[in-house]
Amino acid sequence: VEEVFRKLNPQTIANLLAPEVPKLSESILSDILPPPILPLPKAAFMGLPTRTKEMISHWNRRFLIDFTKDMQNNIGQLLNIENCVVNQMLLDRSLLGKLFQRCGQVELDFLTNSGLWFGFLLGLIQMVVALFWENPWSLSIGGGIVGLATNWLALKWIFEPVNPTKIGPFILQGQFLRRQKAVAVEFSNFFANNVLTSEKLWHSILTDPVTSPNFNRIFTKHLSKFVLLVTGGLKIAPEQEVISMAAKRAVEKLPNHVGVLHSYVDKKLGLEETLRVQMEKMSSEQFERVLHPIFEEDELTLILAGAVLGFAAGLIQQGLETGKIKFPTRKASVVWIRSAPSKLNNVKKRVIEFRPRRATLNGIQNVKSILSDKVFRRKRKNVSTENQLIKKVEMEDSN
Repeated sequence: VEEVFRKLNPQTIANLLAPEVPKLSESILSDILPPPILPLPKAAFMGLPTRTKEMISHWNRRFLIDFTKDMQNNIGQLLNIENCVVNQMLLDRSLLGKLFQRCGQVELDFLTNSGLWFGFLLGLIQMVVALFWENPWSLSIGGGIVGLATNWLALKWIFEPVNPTKIGPFILQGQFLRRQKAVAVEFSNFFANNVLTSEKLWHSILTDPVTSPNFNRIFTKHLSKFVLLVTGGLKIAPEQEVISMAAKRAVEKLPNHVGVLHSYVDKKLGLEETLRVQMEKMSSEQFERVLHPIFEEDELTLILAGAVLGFAAGLIQQGLETGKIKFPTRKASVVWIRSAPSKLNNVKKRVIEFRPRRATLNGIQNVKSILSDKVFRRKRKNVSTENQLIKKVEMEDSN
């Protein structure tokens, strides 16, 4: 990080930020001073001799140059790249999906398309098994095994072997790992333009609870020095409490004034090229961890989903084989298609005519009738039982 930020020219930074310092000062004074006396400092500054104004301008540039150099020397304490990236991913979860689509689209396509030829090859084995094991469940069980094995093989093929492995005349390596240079280009372009931009870096520096105290300390130190120089030159002695309050307000308002730096910083840092070069230098073990963790989180789900879908497909085959599932005849299909519009219209009509109150009352009435019917049948059953007992007693008496 320090090496990259050394590319920034402190004098150029000072030239860009110098016009923002008076604006920042006016904004701070508007918060501190009462409205009636707010125009006085600006009027007093305009009435200063040209020599004094030039001296203040010189101090302003000196303050910005020294502050920039101090930031470069301590950038490791001011910017936590890991927190910067993670916080952005949490704020906008679609970023991770977009990154995956750009860097892992080839692997995702392979995972979906491999089911065709992996499934075909494993299906041949299933066919041979079915010839010797005449059991309708062999189709469902075989389909589940084929679905599971297909996704498992595809995931293994993408990321293994990690290092190039020579087997006879062939050199085997995971499909993703063979694309290291191509992925490095896509990955660096995405991060440089969406995640590690000047705007996002400054936002992290100013708001990250881990590093922002360090930035506030450095900024307050240089701003206090600048304020003391200016007030000392003007024979003014502000209290330290006032200077500290002004520094705190300046830090709060700084995000509104650093926007003038973004274009220069993005261009000068050249993060896209730096990231690309560093990723190409990664070992196979390091590069494998770029994309594999995204798959690892749902790897078991992918494999089990393949097993469930394979079992379902085999179950349909089993139904067709045993005759429990039948394809509709041509005549039945034509009749159903012709009757579909009228059925759809009936559904629309019922939806339009639906009245919640009437439906509720009808439901209550139906429940009442069902309950009364059950009570009536229970009474009839009890009466029948009593009659049977009476007849039994009479027969015993006659005997």
